[in-house]
Amino acid sequence: MPAYEYQCQSCSYHFDQRQKMSDAPLTTCPKCGGEVARLISGGAGAISKGGSSASNADPGPSCGLGGCCGGGACAME
Repeated sequence: MPAYEYQCQSCSYHFDQRQKMSDAPLTTCPKCGGEVARLISGGAGAISKGGSSASNADPGPSCGLGGCCGGGACAME
């Protein structure tokens, strides 16, 4: 079930709501009762319950931490 982002037009409250794709968009702010708009976001992509193809991805730096291995700026190899 995807999560949709909403923002209140009255109080600017920003929140996420998990909904079925077939559910109608929310119209009322849970905080103040004002009108809300559903935001367009990049999202996190599809989430499956099965195995991940990430195991086939590039392992990244040789240190295995997935980021910069040194204390300063990383040099691109």
